[in-house]
This record gives sequence, structure tokens and C-alpha cells, in this order.
Amino acid sequence: MRILVIALPGIGDALLFTPAASLIRQNLPDSEMDALVMFKGAKDIYEQTGLFNKIYYHDFFHTTRVSSLKFVLGLRGKYDVSLNIYPSNRREYNLIQFLIGAGKRGAVKYLRRDFLQAGFLNSVRLTESDLLHNVEENVALCEKLFGFKASEIPDIMLPLTEKEVRDAENFLGSEKIDRENCIVGFHAGGSTLKNHINKRWEPQKFVELGSLLIREPRAKLLIFGGNDEVNVNEEIAKAIGSENVILAKTQSIIQTAALIKRCDLFVTNDSSLMHIASAMKRKVIAVEGPLNLNYTRPWHTDYEIASLFLDCSPCFVYSPRPLICSRIDIKFKCLRELPVEMVYQKTIRLLDKKS
Repeated sequence: MRILVIALPGIGDALLFTPAASLIRQNLPDSEMDALVMFKGAKDIYEQTGLFNKIYYHDFFHTTRVSSLKFVLGLRGKYDVSLNIYPSNRREYNLIQFLIGAGKRGAVKYLRRDFLQAGFLNSVRLTESDLLHNVEENVALCEKLFGFKASEIPDIMLPLTEKEVRDAENFLGSEKIDRENCIVGFHAGGSTLKNHINKRWEPQKFVELGSLLIREPRAKLLIFGGNDEVNVNEEIAKAIGSENVILAKTQSIIQTAALIKRCDLFVTNDSSLMHIASAMKRKVIAVEGPLNLNYTRPWHTDYEIASLFLDCSPCFVYSPRPLICSRIDIKFKCLRELPVEMVYQKTIRLLDKKS
């Protein structure tokens, strides 16, 4: 059997499919399983796992429609089964899967805007549940599509080599950080697509939290982020104004994962790095506001949720609709009024908790 995993939505979403991919490998060991991604970070993660025979990387955002159509049609007829990972509630993803033309095309049947996004183009469908984590939804889809039953769901998969671990140690050593130091990672960024910049806690709040953590428990702060987050990271480091704040300058998502693995705790907005921290089995403080926590809470690791849990939350669901706030008092109050002291206390409590 030839299988194509279509993992187009994002880096974090691709990572959250790895437990399901592991189960496919366990239950269908003689199958060939390839993947299609459009983010370099997703490609790097999938290569690292060793789960896939081949990984196609095509940047649909920055290539012409004609070029993309030619690429997609080049895959036509090569696969017996394909599937759109969860969440993929966009007509473009469904059309790509339809054009590739596998005999069985698996996808989730979304509770919202499914028909408008051409969900009917898929032949094997699992009805979405707002009670399931993305990992669980992906596993349930694969169970239906391939006919196996998982006795338990594996961890997120992102293995590191000895060299990658050693390189992270060397970087920390160059910054005069050793095993005696308490290391707290920050990720103040996150996706900006579909107005998701409003899922971010304000940089000034990270500044205030970082200043507290440097005093007690005398933490070293590692600030993480991609190329488009350099400015906000430098702004935070400058505002804290301490030699105990280090910008984690890495060249790949795998180098980032290796440094996150050395953190004692990771404080983050909802983002791919939150899920990488989970894969590294780090303690996580997830700063959350608009999202359904059933979807994306940290998976199989020790964590706390920092949220106001307002009556209007969650207001974000999986559809192409941009993130909006319907409140008339304070827009995105769930994050704008989330106090630093609350997050600090959760951080101290989780750091003190025995693993």
C-alpha cells in the first residue's frame, strides 16, 4: 500500500500528526508512507522522525498557481490512500488531495464550514469532535481509514542525535550556562496568519515575567523565535536589561528543539514551539486565550494553563475564518488582562514540582 500524508497547515500541526504516523508504521509495516509539506520546519521534523519514505516539500505560498498545479498533478495516481491531517479545513487542501487522486482520501468532517470548504471531495470521513485533542483526532481518523485500533496513543515524536544535543550544550557553555542553572525558555511569538497575532501575550508581559524570574529563582532566560520574531525578542531582552537573558539564535527547528530540551521550563504562547517543548518532555506554561484547550493543550508532558477562562472562550474554531473578538469592552480581554503575577506563580509552582 502506498500512503501519502498531506501535512500542509503548519509546523505544529505536522508535529502533532507524528503519533498517528507512528501507529500507521506499527500497524502497516510493509506500506510505503510519504508526506507532503509546505513549511521547511515541517520537512525538517518529518526527516528527523524517520517515519516517511519520502518527503515532498513545496512552498505553495511563494510559487505560482500554475507551478503548484503542475507539482500536484505530478503526484496523481501514485497513491492508494491519502489523508489530510487535522486540522486542514480549507478548500485548497481538499482540492489538492482530490487532484492527487488516491483511491481512498481520508479527512475530518468539520462541524463548521465543511461543505463550503469542499469537504465532500474526500471519500473516508470522520466527524470532528470539539472534545478531542488534535493528536486524538488524527489517530481516530487513521483508525477509521486503515482499520486498526490503537491500544494507546504514542508521544509526539522528535528524536535528537547525540551531536545535536552536544551542540546545544556547547552553545549554553559559550553563554556561561551550566547544569546548575535554572533555565526558563520564552516564546513570545507565534503565527500571524488569520489574525493569529492576537493569540500572543503582550511582549511587555514577558518583560515583567522575565524580570521576576531573574530575581527568583535566579533563572537564566532563553528567548526563542523564528526570523520574523527577531525584533520582538530583541525588544524583550533589551527591556529586561540583564546578562541573564540570552537570545537562542538557531539555524533550524531541530537546533531549537535541542536547546528547548535543556530548559527546565518553557513559557509560551500557543505555537509550534509549545508542541516541540512537549515533545522534549519539558514542563510547559501555556499562555492561552481564544482557543479550545481540548485541541492544542501540551501533550503528554507536565504543564499548566495560564488563562482567564472567560465565559466567551473559546472563540476560535477550525475554519478559514480569521480570529476575531466579539467583546465590546476590551478586545481579546482573555490575553490583554491576563496578569503577570498569575503566570509567575504558576511558573514557580511548576518549577518546584517534582518530576
